[in-house]
Amino acid sequence: MKVILTQDVKGQGKKGDLINVSDGYARNFLLPKGVAIEASKQAINDLEGKKGAEAYRKNLEEEKAKNIAERMKDIVVNLQAKAGAGGKLFGSITSKDVAEALKAQYNIDIDKRKFELKDGIKTCGETEVTVRLYPQITGKFKVYVTEQK
Repeated sequence: MKVILTQDVKGQGKKGDLINVSDGYARNFLLPKGVAIEASKQAINDLEGKKGAEAYRKNLEEEKAKNIAERMKDIVVNLQAKAGAGGKLFGSITSKDVAEALKAQYNIDIDKRKFELKDGIKTCGETEVTVRLYPQITGKFKVYVTEQK
């Protein structure tokens, strides 16, 4: 009997997979527990439609990430912070500060967790920041920190 899994089943497959199992296993376990549905023509068409919609959505997200990465090459974010002797900051500029400045200055909204700033920026001057926009797409831009007077 062919069934479509509605949840991941250990040893059988992942959610959305079309699998062939014995009639007894399907009727006595998978279908009563709601883990699978019978693979009728309607269910198969619905599954294909959902997979197509998911692929389209992922493609749109990837294109958006590529556009943002391309735009980031020319961006310079300006920040001010209190600094001591030698341009060393009191505290540090975190990824949250950079994300807020990027949103305010260029209207690009990116989650602070996507920035690759290990310990933050601790000195005045120019720093290149990398952002993970999509699994294989990264963007780089410059952050210029000046001393606040």
